Amino acid sequence: MALLISCGEVSSSQITVLRLLNQSLDFVSENVSRIFAPIFTNLRDFEMRLSCVDRPQSCPPNHSHLCTENWFSDRNDYDQKGGDPEATFTVLDSILKSSLDRLASLRDSVCRTKSFRYDECIDIHASLMRDLCLQGKLDAALWLRKKLIQSGFIPGLVTHNHLLNGLCKLGSIEKADGLVREMWEMGPSPNCVSYNTFIKGLCSVNNVDKALYLFSTMNKYGIKPNRVTCNIIVHALCKKGLMGNTKLLEEILDSSSQANAPLDIVTCTIMMDSCFRKGDVVQALGIWKEMTQRNVPADLVVYNVILRGLCSSREMVAAYGFLCDMVKRGVNPDVFTYNTLISGLCKEGKFDEACDIHGSMQRVGVAPDQISYKVIIQGLCIHGDVARANEFLLSMLKSSLLPEVLLWNVVIDGYGRYGDTSSALSVRDLMLSYGVKPNVYTNNGLIHGYVKEGRLFDACQLKDQMWSSKIYPDTTTYNLLLGAACTLGHLRLAFQLYDEMLKNGCRPDMITYTELIRGLCWKGRLKEAEELLLRMQASGITLDHVPFWILVQKYTRLRRLDEAYIVYQKWLTTRNGGVSSPSSPSHMDTEQQ
Repeated sequence: MALLISCGEVSSSQITVLRLLNQSLDFVSENVSRIFAPIFTNLRDFEMRLSCVDRPQSCPPNHSHLCTENWFSDRNDYDQKGGDPEATFTVLDSILKSSLDRLASLRDSVCRTKSFRYDECIDIHASLMRDLCLQGKLDAALWLRKKLIQSGFIPGLVTHNHLLNGLCKLGSIEKADGLVREMWEMGPSPNCVSYNTFIKGLCSVNNVDKALYLFSTMNKYGIKPNRVTCNIIVHALCKKGLMGNTKLLEEILDSSSQANAPLDIVTCTIMMDSCFRKGDVVQALGIWKEMTQRNVPADLVVYNVILRGLCSSREMVAAYGFLCDMVKRGVNPDVFTYNTLISGLCKEGKFDEACDIHGSMQRVGVAPDQISYKVIIQGLCIHGDVARANEFLLSMLKSSLLPEVLLWNVVIDGYGRYGDTSSALSVRDLMLSYGVKPNVYTNNGLIHGYVKEGRLFDACQLKDQMWSSKIYPDTTTYNLLLGAACTLGHLRLAFQLYDEMLKNGCRPDMITYTELIRGLCWKGRLKEAEELLLRMQASGITLDHVPFWILVQKYTRLRRLDEAYIVYQKWLTTRNGGVSSPSSPSHMDTEQQ
């Protein structure tokens, strides 16, 4: 028992049990010696035999007392019946052997329990570290790792890879670099997953040079790059525009011992996407041709990349061809496929075809999402078919798909641009009934409608109501009202709105000053218009030709050509970055025409 205690293999409660067992066995030993001494010719001979049996170190106390009572009862039977001494010794030997087996079993159980709890504790700490990494709490995870190392335990490779991944996702590349160095020094040694994670992290912060260096040194440290490593490098080089041809890809595959491996679909997809983004459709389709020649099976991602590239390049006929090809090969288009086609058709102005594609989605079991409706509603509103766009908005509601506030605003603004305020207000009311709160863009669309109808008073009243709804007017709001006031000749109201704009912290832009200059010129206040133009230049606002052209036109109509030429020279100086250019006013006329 002393040995077990000194080794620290038992707890305090178990020590108490062992002490009780020890006392019980001492009591049993003394009574057995006294009871069975007459069986042997010599008491010492009996004690010697008894001492030859190793004393057990632990046994349940109740069992020991029970055995003692049985032995006393056996003594009475022996005295009365004159039992056989050899049979009695056999019984005693069997009982002692059973006790020894029980004690050995108890000791093994104690040792196993302690070992299990230790391993379980380590597993819990490792699991906790991984959870902290997934939650982005890397400081806590690194602190726990430090404490475990101080306790003499180094977390496993999987735990270290989780730490490395978490650091790279947060952009803590220096800490990740330090962790990799510590792994080489203290263990566990990094594997290919560790390097893939670190290389991807370096690429994410645009440190491709170091990523390439690590890639080139992997074989030196006995780590063989795999396809994932190559794809990470290829993707990073494509983003930087350095994968102009397949020669560099061959060098990367050679350095990673992947030259003879089958053509990888991920690598091909990355390279095709890079070619499409650069506008190199021919090279992208060349990679596709090589894939088909090598019988590389194409999946949905590959087709989506090709369709997006072709639609972006306005190659809609080729896009339809690939759509048919993917269906023939048993690859079913998804919502991203249809959204890509709808977007491409809307950019081409082919809204009837876009609407047909949108309608076919439901028939093939692909439910349109917010993007599907957003693309086609925005396209129709830009094209001027706001009523049809509103039908799609109502179709969303029938499909139990609540439009986001942007879609409501697009339709309201579409009606506002064409002066149909009543329809815009109806959409706004429907928007409120579905619990979607209007924002400043919603009200700007309505104000635009009022302005188009010449209802300046209603527009200003709506602007005042915005404050009560805690929706604050922006620069666009004031520009719409300023422009309307200047158009209707209410120049005083326009400058009041300008002052209110400054008071409320809205910064005037080029449109603000251009509208005021146009209003001053319309009223014949040309000197004030020129002063405002100078103030506009002093404020650092980027200028275009419009305010200068308004002044030149006004001076020309009044036959004040010298002043018109001076304004024109100012425009040339502004356009050339402060260097005047000797040109005639007729040149400006030609440019504007």
